[in-house]
Amino acid sequence: MKQQIGWMSLIAAIPLLLLSAAPNAGEIGKGKDIFERRCTGCHNLDQVRTGPKLRRVFGRPAASDAGFPYSDSLKASHLAWNEGSLDRWLTDPEALILDNDMAFRVSDPGERAAIIAYLKSLAK
Repeated sequence: MKQQIGWMSLIAAIPLLLLSAAPNAGEIGKGKDIFERRCTGCHNLDQVRTGPKLRRVFGRPAASDAGFPYSDSLKASHLAWNEGSLDRWLTDPEALILDNDMAFRVSDPGERAAIIAYLKSLAK
């Protein structure tokens, strides 16, 4: 009986977990604002600049935009961009992949989460 109650609690919690995992409009808007203030010096959503274009970056393999000259280390990383990898990348790119070409960091976890939510919203 204890095991059944545990499973029932887990099943009841799934919708709450899914809702908490989905970024809300407020977080996406905050991420867009932070992206525009902090990231557009090097990145654009649809054009290569100093950095690669970032529309649809969420979910794709790292170094996969043929129009950008990525570092050899990023090309060899076999990394896919998701919440975890983007969070580690924005925290400290060099700690994630040595000898890459991005030196910029986002130290605030809330700002990183908002930027990631924004990029995720552009994955469609």
